[in-house]
Amino acid sequence: MTGTGLLLGLVVRGERIRSPLWILVVVLLATGLLTYINGYFPTAHDVRVYAELISVNPVFLGLGGPVPEPSAAAMAAWRSGGMLYLLTAWMAMTIVLRHTRAEEEDGRQELLRAGVIGRHAPLTAALVVAALASLLSATLTAAALVMSGVEVQGTLAYGGAIAAAGLVFAAVAAVVAQLTQTMRNATGLGLLVLGVSYVLRYVGDASGLTWLAWLSPLGWSHLVRAYAADRWWVLALSAVTGAVLLALAYRLAARRDLGAGLLLERPGPATGPRLKGPFSLAWRLQRGMMLKWAAGVVVASVLFASLSGAAPRLAQQPAEVLAGFLQRYGGPSADPVDAYLWVIVLMLAYTIALYPVVATLRLHQEERSGRAEALLATAVSRTRWAAAHLAVAAAGTPALLALGGLVTGLVYSLILGDPAADLPRVLLGTLAHVPAAWLVGAVAALAVCVLPRASVALSWAAWGLVVLIGDLLGPLIGLWGWSRAEPFHYTANTVAGASFTIVSPVVILALTAALGAVALNRLNRRDLG
Repeated sequence: MTGTGLLLGLVVRGERIRSPLWILVVVLLATGLLTYINGYFPTAHDVRVYAELISVNPVFLGLGGPVPEPSAAAMAAWRSGGMLYLLTAWMAMTIVLRHTRAEEEDGRQELLRAGVIGRHAPLTAALVVAALASLLSATLTAAALVMSGVEVQGTLAYGGAIAAAGLVFAAVAAVVAQLTQTMRNATGLGLLVLGVSYVLRYVGDASGLTWLAWLSPLGWSHLVRAYAADRWWVLALSAVTGAVLLALAYRLAARRDLGAGLLLERPGPATGPRLKGPFSLAWRLQRGMMLKWAAGVVVASVLFASLSGAAPRLAQQPAEVLAGFLQRYGGPSADPVDAYLWVIVLMLAYTIALYPVVATLRLHQEERSGRAEALLATAVSRTRWAAAHLAVAAAGTPALLALGGLVTGLVYSLILGDPAADLPRVLLGTLAHVPAAWLVGAVAALAVCVLPRASVALSWAAWGLVVLIGDLLGPLIGLWGWSRAEPFHYTANTVAGASFTIVSPVVILALTAALGAVALNRLNRRDLG
């Protein structure tokens, strides 16, 4: 552990901007949801109606878990908890990976270890900062809620659940950092664990199969049931799992070489591929990610659509509950099943909009690694190099949306409807989101070409903001009217009977083309790297 204190200061300096922003988002979401519940549901009757609206929809049950006692504090925690646990876990995981695996891959940790630095000091420093960030996020959230007049006991349980999610996934990241050799593979494996954990919890809560939530580290935070049961003992599961994973991480770190991973990297082919230009190279670099996204879209579509059997129960709810749901998601149709189907389509659209962002950020990875410089030393222009990656991102987006629409429409029609009638409208309703998803990718391209050092943060922030204020989450967390600032709001709800208009897609496509042109122009004018 020699030199841990020195490296601790280095990690804190590296996180002086990113981690406080993460923590600020967590605190603002928690307090904002409480303000929303108190403002839009001022009486106990209003809160009870809101709880009934959620409790009959498996999609919303999956987002936040079983509905607790209908009080303002409990409903605010229910509405924000699913996001806060996920955000804190993601924050802690990226802190550990950024200051362990990324430092090794770039060679900086080897330089540090040439001094008086122990083998386990870098991992320990990263874990300490991740733990402090998780605890600070939980503490500030709890303090803000208590100052808003919320009961102390339930708030402490809520804060403990938030901290537990961060601590256990910091330990997951510590293990992942020992297994993989590159930051890209480490991030992918970590997100896979986080995604599986979220899906297990989501399916368990949405379907009523509670035992699935007990298999998920994220599910343990939900099972604390803050402001309802306040089950503190559930946090022991996170503590024990985190301790076991940390012991495993240190054991693995002692058995591997610096810069290497315990999972062997697959060797390349004996003969190189026949690449005909930058477009074929971009496709070869990104096809693996495209296939993984396609598999994920299929699984998500099956899971979401398979819950549609519960949608007819919406029609049996009180008129005020049904009216509130239709007002948010029904569009011109008064059919609650159509409104439910539109919720599924929105979930797919907002999720798949992340693909063009990730695919575009491959430009930044190639530039940062130095591979782009070697390629541009040949007869390949910057415009052709960048356009190749943007073309792959642009082509993959409608392909994934079409795949999601086909699977969703097929599963939904087999459960509730008629494939001949429902499959085309679901597919077309999903594909209608292509221009909006392209615009999100264009913002990422502009960030990469204009502000490369901040491009990752800006791109993810743009996508996160679109999701947060969009038509899916915006109405639920009180951001009424803000959805007009994001492109998906202008996609016609053809699934529920709205008429398609050409004006909005044309305007969005024109804006996308303008951002792409500006991005390519700025790339040609700035220094590489």
